[in-house]
Amino acid sequence: MTVTATPEPLTQDALSSLMREGSRAEHTSAENTTFMTDLLEGRSSVEAYTVFLRQLAAVYEVLESVGRDLAGDPVAAAVVDDALMRAEAIDADLRVLAGDDWRDLPVGPAATAYAARIAETRDDAVLYLAHHYTRYLGDLSGGQAIGRILQRAYGLTDGGVSFYEFPAIAKPKIFKDAYRANLDALPFDDETKARVVAEVKVAFGLNEALFAEMSA
Repeated sequence: MTVTATPEPLTQDALSSLMREGSRAEHTSAENTTFMTDLLEGRSSVEAYTVFLRQLAAVYEVLESVGRDLAGDPVAAAVVDDALMRAEAIDADLRVLAGDDWRDLPVGPAATAYAARIAETRDDAVLYLAHHYTRYLGDLSGGQAIGRILQRAYGLTDGGVSFYEFPAIAKPKIFKDAYRANLDALPFDDETKARVVAEVKVAFGLNEALFAEMSA
């Protein structure tokens, strides 16, 4: 799957607001896929969630590898934070859900394409911001509710949901506010902001493609 970002002209405004408002339609569309609706309403299964988490493992492996490589870049340094890292939590969850050989589970085309897109940002920290924002702020926001739903609806009370737990972040709201403030403090002109917003749209499109693949 080839995804092309086409930046749209943006007026001068806070980057975090532009990212949120500029991708609202794509965000809503991704959230309303059949897979996510079924998962959140208790109509899915632990097995389906396990397959989904395996897809996310492939995405986060690249997201965090690129993040480590870009940690010294002044743009990426505004958001890269060890407290957000999810790879170890995903590994722990999949060991509970699928056993120590969870890496033998297949990774589908959608997750492969998503990871490949993130890998392309290794040389462009500006675009990396979009993927970092889309994944981690989602994990700290709606992801918290998803974790509780998985525990309640699918009986995952003895492990399997540490992906949604951030022990190093005591107050998610304060952390998210600081994250957005760091984004807004970046000295970007309107053209650069437009590039970020366009890539956020791409990121949500890649998420939607992953959800659609899971629905199928």
